[in-house]
Amino acid sequence: MQPNLKRIQYRVRGQVQGVGFRPFVYQLAWDLGLTGWVLNDQEGVLIEVQGSTTNAFLDALHKQAPALSRIQSIEEKEIEKKENEAVFLIRESECGDVQTDIIPDAAICPDCLSEMRDPNDRRYGYPFLNCTHCGPRYTITHSLPYDRAQTSMAAFEMCPACEAEYRDPTNRRFHAQPTCCPNCGPRLSMDISEIANRIRQGQILAIKGLGGFHLVCDAHNETAIEKLRKRKNRAAKPFAVMVADCKGINSFAKLDKDEQALLESPERPIVLLRKKKSNLPDTIAPNLNRIGVMLPYTPLHYLIMDALRGRPLVMTSANPGGEPLVIANDEAEHRLSNIADAIVTHNRDILIRVDDSVVRHDLSGPTVLRSARGFTPRPIALTQDTSSILGLGAFLKNTICLTRANHAYLSQHIGDLDNVATLCFQEETFDHLRKILHVDPVLAVHDLHPDFASTRFAHSLGIETFAVQHHHAHIASVLAEHQIDGPVIGLALDGFGLGDNGKSWGGELFKVDGLNCTRIGHLRPLAQPGGDKAAVEPWRMGASALHALGRRDEIDSRFAGHDTQTLKLMLDKGLNSPQTSSMGRLFDAACGLLGVCEIAQYEGHAPMMLESLVSRIEVDPQGWHLEENGVLNLLSLLNTLCERTAQSGANLFHGTLVFALADWVEQACTKHNISRVALSGGCFLNEILSQGLKRKLQQAGLEVYLNQHVPLSDAGLSLGQVWLGQQKLLRDGS
Repeated sequence: MQPNLKRIQYRVRGQVQGVGFRPFVYQLAWDLGLTGWVLNDQEGVLIEVQGSTTNAFLDALHKQAPALSRIQSIEEKEIEKKENEAVFLIRESECGDVQTDIIPDAAICPDCLSEMRDPNDRRYGYPFLNCTHCGPRYTITHSLPYDRAQTSMAAFEMCPACEAEYRDPTNRRFHAQPTCCPNCGPRLSMDISEIANRIRQGQILAIKGLGGFHLVCDAHNETAIEKLRKRKNRAAKPFAVMVADCKGINSFAKLDKDEQALLESPERPIVLLRKKKSNLPDTIAPNLNRIGVMLPYTPLHYLIMDALRGRPLVMTSANPGGEPLVIANDEAEHRLSNIADAIVTHNRDILIRVDDSVVRHDLSGPTVLRSARGFTPRPIALTQDTSSILGLGAFLKNTICLTRANHAYLSQHIGDLDNVATLCFQEETFDHLRKILHVDPVLAVHDLHPDFASTRFAHSLGIETFAVQHHHAHIASVLAEHQIDGPVIGLALDGFGLGDNGKSWGGELFKVDGLNCTRIGHLRPLAQPGGDKAAVEPWRMGASALHALGRRDEIDSRFAGHDTQTLKLMLDKGLNSPQTSSMGRLFDAACGLLGVCEIAQYEGHAPMMLESLVSRIEVDPQGWHLEENGVLNLLSLLNTLCERTAQSGANLFHGTLVFALADWVEQACTKHNISRVALSGGCFLNEILSQGLKRKLQQAGLEVYLNQHVPLSDAGLSLGQVWLGQQKLLRDGS
C-alpha cells in the first residue's frame, strides 16, 4: 500500500439527491484513480474514497458539482484504510429518518432538448424525456430517499434500453429516477399536431404539465383571450405569455442580460418585463407597464412551440377563479370543461400541485414575487436549530412553512383561503411537506386574527399554538432570510393586518428585537367606509380622503354614479367606517382621487395601474409632516393630488411617498440609535417605492434589507412566523 494513501469519508448535505451527484462522484473518483463507494442515505450523500488524490477530489466536489445540486455542507474525516480494494462503486440507497432535501422541478436541459429534436434519436418528439440534470422532482415524489419507487414513475416499468442507461455509471441517465422513453413512459392524450391546430383555430386548451394544468391560447388572438377572460371570470388580471426563446421577446418587451439569465435558468420562472408598443393585444396585461413572460420548461412545451413555429402563447393557471390549480385528469374534466374547448392529459400522476413562480429583476437583484415551481421546497438556512415548527401564514396569498433543524422550507403558493378547495389544498400541502421532510411540528404559529382559516387550522392540529401579530411576522421574515440578529427598525406596508389593539394596521413602524416588537409609529388613519368593501372599491377611499380634508362637498361630483349619499352619511356618523393605518388603502385613496381605478378587479389592481403611469417621480416637500407621537401624516399630499392629472399625480405620489417614508425611518433610527432597517409587506411589490426608499435610506448611511428570495407579500409571512416560533422555543427552553 502506498505510503501517502488515505481513506476519507465525506458526508455531503443539501440538495444532492436526484441531481446526478452519485454518478458525478463515481466518474470523478475513477478519473482521480480513487477506490471506495458512494450512496444516498437519510442525511444526503455518504462517500468513502481511498487513494493519494483525496485533496483534489474534495476540491472538485466543491467546484464541479452538478448544476442542480446545492451543497450545504461537506464533513470529512480520515478513517482506516482498506486492503485489496480495487474499484469505486455506487451502493444502494439506505433508508431511515431522512434529513436530505428533495430538489425542485427543473427545466429540460440542453442535452435532452437536443435528443428530442433529433430524428435519429429514439426519444425524438417524446414529451416526457428527462435525465439527472432536468425534469420533474418535487411534483412526482411521495417521500425520500429519492428513488423511483418513491415517485409516480413507479407505475412505469423501464424497458431494457432505459434500464441499461439507468444502470450505466457513464450515462447521464444513470439513476435518473423518472427516466423513460416512448416504449415505457407516460403518454399524451392528444397528438402535438392536433394541439397546434386547435390553438391556431382560436381554441382554448387545458394542457396537463409539470405541476398542474395550464389554460393555453394564441397570444395574438384577441378574441380567444377575451373568451378566456369571460370563461375564467378574470376580467382584468394579467396573463403570462410563453415564447419559444428570448429572441421572441424583443418585439413586445424590453430585456436585459440579468432578466435573460432568469428566464433561461433551470427554475424557468415567469419574469416581469417592461412592455414595448407591439402588436400583442393589450388585453393580456391591460393598463400595466409590465408583462409576465416565460420560456418553455418541459419537452411538451417545446414540441408545441416547434409545431407553432414559436408563436407566443397565453399560458395561465388552469383553475376556476380563486380555486387551486387542477392536477388530476378526472378533476380537469370536472372543473375545466366549461373553460377549455379541449383537455389534453397524460398518464403520469402529479402528486402535489405547484404553480409557476414569478420573479422580477430590480436593483436588489432577482426578487421572488411568487415562490412555486423551480424554487419549492428549497431550504432557507436559519441561525438556530430547534424542534420542528409550522407557520400557517395568513388569509391572502397563503403559504405554509415547516422547519427541520436549522432550515425552513417555504411551501409553494397556495392562494387565498376563501374557499373549501383552497383550504383542502393547504392541508394537502402540509401533509406532503411533512412527509417529504419526515418531521412532526411541535408548535403551530398563526396570525393574530382569530377568524382566519389558518388560525383555525393551527388549533385543529392538537399541538401548542402561538399567535403573532401580522406585521411583526413580516419584519421577522426579513430577519430570517438575511440571518439578522439584534434590533432593527422595521417598516411594514401592506393592505391589512390585525393590530395588537384590535384595529386595522398596514402602515407601521416598529422597533423589533426578536420576540420584542414595539410599535413606534404609524400612518395617520383614514376611515374605511364599508369596511372590507373599501379594499375593492378605491373610490370609497378617495371619498374618505376628501372627507378628512374638509372637501366633503366634492364627493358627489367626483364619484358620480356611486351611492355617495349613503357613503357620506357613513363617514359623517362613523358608521361601518373603521379607521385604518393601511398603506394599501392610502394607495387606493390616491387612485380614487386621480380617477385611475374606481373598482378593482383583483388584489393590487389599482396600485399597479398607478405605478404603471409613473414617468418620472416628483416630490412635494410640503406633502407630509411627522407628528410628535410618531404618526406620518400624508393628508397634504392627498390634497395636492385633487388638483393633478392621473400621470402627474402618480409621479407626485410616488416621489413624495419615498421621501416622506425615508424621513420617517431616518428619524426613528436616530432616536433609537439603530442603523439597520427591515422593509416588508405587499406594498413593497411596488418597485418605485421599494427601490427608491432603499436607495434613499442607504444614502443616509443605513443598512437596508428587504425580502428577496422570499415574497414581500403575505406569501412570505409564514417564514417570519416560524422564525418567531424559534425565538419562543429558545426563550422557553423547549
